[in-house]
Amino acid sequence: MSTIESQQDINFDKLFFPKSIGIIGVSRDPGSGGFFLRCMKNRFKGPIYLFNPRLAGQDFYGYKIFRSIIEISDPIDYVILAVPARLCPSLMKEIGQKGVPFVTIFSSGFREVGNESLEKEVLDITKQHNIRIIGPNCIGVYNPRGGLYNGFEQSKKSGNFSGVFQSGGIAQNLAQLAVSYGLYVSKFVSIGNSLDLSPAEFLDYFLYDDYTRIIGLYIENLRSIEQGRDFMKKVQECNLKRKPVILWRAGYGEATKKAILSHTGGLAGNNKIWKAVGKQTGSCIVNNSNELTALASAFNLTRLPDTRNVGVIGIGGGSTIEAIDILEKYNLRIPSLNEKTVNKMKRFLPEVNTNFTNPLDLGGAGIQPNIYYRTILALDKDPNISAIVFIKDPERFGGFQELLEEMGFKDMDLNKEFIRYISKAKRICTKPMYCVMLKINEGFEEYKSRYKFKLKLLNRNVPVFESLELTGTVLDKLNSYREFLQKHDKYPKK
Repeated sequence: MSTIESQQDINFDKLFFPKSIGIIGVSRDPGSGGFFLRCMKNRFKGPIYLFNPRLAGQDFYGYKIFRSIIEISDPIDYVILAVPARLCPSLMKEIGQKGVPFVTIFSSGFREVGNESLEKEVLDITKQHNIRIIGPNCIGVYNPRGGLYNGFEQSKKSGNFSGVFQSGGIAQNLAQLAVSYGLYVSKFVSIGNSLDLSPAEFLDYFLYDDYTRIIGLYIENLRSIEQGRDFMKKVQECNLKRKPVILWRAGYGEATKKAILSHTGGLAGNNKIWKAVGKQTGSCIVNNSNELTALASAFNLTRLPDTRNVGVIGIGGGSTIEAIDILEKYNLRIPSLNEKTVNKMKRFLPEVNTNFTNPLDLGGAGIQPNIYYRTILALDKDPNISAIVFIKDPERFGGFQELLEEMGFKDMDLNKEFIRYISKAKRICTKPMYCVMLKINEGFEEYKSRYKFKLKLLNRNVPVFESLELTGTVLDKLNSYREFLQKHDKYPKK
């Protein structure tokens, strides 16, 4: 029986929403199970039981440390095992006697160092006792709705972004980075070597999970051909159900392949095959954490563009020419504007220092928020345009204050006014909008202005990216996903 056929019997609710937790291998060492207690104390609402025979009877952050899990009479739904690898088999037997359904093995020292016999011994024990393993060599689950955390200062706010990652560090980084893109986590799972539970099983859960809308994956390798087939099947099902899968597949360079062998004990695989997997399953293949979270943010905040036709608004001829060069490199089109659109803009834009072609160079008129607003609305009505990209540099707002006062705008907070007008445009427009917030200078005041601008726009469901390259990448992937849905008669929604 294949993995996918048998997994319907897995009750993942006991993993993601456990009523009680056990942590084996607790100490004050920051690399021990004490790390997980520090992450979850005062956050997880149920009982947390701590175990370490050397420290039995001691108090740790207000929790009593027990000698063995067998001492506890109450049921435990989820255990984190943080002991040397050689101790795992005997402790897994105790965990099995206790009837625990899920165990995250934090320990390293298995297949990634050539110790495959120890892995097999652990797996045989878990099969005898019907335990499901996350790991080994991983940090397990982050689920703010269930009170589970695997990193310090992770957000308590939950969202719709779920993911499976073969690296615990990357899972932690993405959870933090997502927040900076206006995105919050539903469920993140770090699976390490994936000795037992594989990405496919979690994808099957996410497929039917009401709290998952976007799925991120960081994959270094898959353990078998069968697992690969299950993986492809579930990825495609998620994509066709309009739960886009963003796949960061590491291992393109020779040095990376060697690192993967020592990290999860697996081979990285053929790059051409992985690219074909992305195309066949509809997955968005990305190359780094920034691309993954930026793309997830775009999926979360906006609808898909209907075509690859982009309307671009900038200030300055050079910057708009640069925009064409970069966006066209990512298979996007910068079409001519409809004659009706051009005539409409001529009513409110001066003919001097302005370019009415696409991309639009607003020149000096672009420092006026109301002009920017009217330009966005004009592009939104243009039948040749499917998405709007506007370039802003909020760190320059302060320098325009004196000029605006000369024009009759007294005491205008330009940052606040641009946010107000762009927010107003967002409420009216039917086409997706994306802001490119260029960084020109580096300093506290410049950073503060950019941060305020970005935060406000994200809160109004406008994606914000800090480079045209990243914007091009995101728009290319969004359109590729839409084209995949169209190919399978899933776009627009029936």
